[in-house]
Amino acid sequence: MSTSKHWNGIFSTKNDHELGWYESDTSQTFKFLDLIPKNETTTVFLPGAGTSVLVDKLLAKGHQLILNDISDEALHKLKKRIGENKGRLTWLHHDISSPIPSGIPRSDIWIDRAVLHFLLEESDIQGYFANLHSSIHPGGYALLAEFSTTGAQKCAGLELHRYSIEEITARMGAEFDLIKHEDYTFINPFGDSRPYIYALYRKNNG
Repeated sequence: MSTSKHWNGIFSTKNDHELGWYESDTSQTFKFLDLIPKNETTTVFLPGAGTSVLVDKLLAKGHQLILNDISDEALHKLKKRIGENKGRLTWLHHDISSPIPSGIPRSDIWIDRAVLHFLLEESDIQGYFANLHSSIHPGGYALLAEFSTTGAQKCAGLELHRYSIEEITARMGAEFDLIKHEDYTFINPFGDSRPYIYALYRKNNG
């Protein structure tokens, strides 16, 4: 996976609205989250939380959050903005392709907006999905939003692994059922179109 140094350089030199993935309108994500039965005590895992305003919206809805990022600079900026919220937040400075440290709570919902597609090595991709599988409670959900096969080949100066719904579903495996998916074009802060694939899965109870 790309190094912490690369991402720290970005987060330390740019304001949020200057980031190519900055999204002030989180309605596309909540369109999918609204398909999940309501539970105000739900624990949500955010790989690549960055400085996303999605964190603020989820906190406002009463969720407990596990905020993961490879950039400690991003987590520092996020903590400065929202506070520590002790009891409701777990902070995790970690490469999501490596095994999640012991002691991190399991989650009811895993929300990945534009993290998985930065993993290029097969071992890193498999490590990511191993974490996803082990982190989510039976009956829990995973929402993945990645660059689609028609999307840009690079982001933040890095090569990407772009995804089809078929590949994501195959990698999720028989343990997860596909609930809904759709193509979505994100318009970034610079007015450029970024084709995504959004996919929501539910983990089997068995």
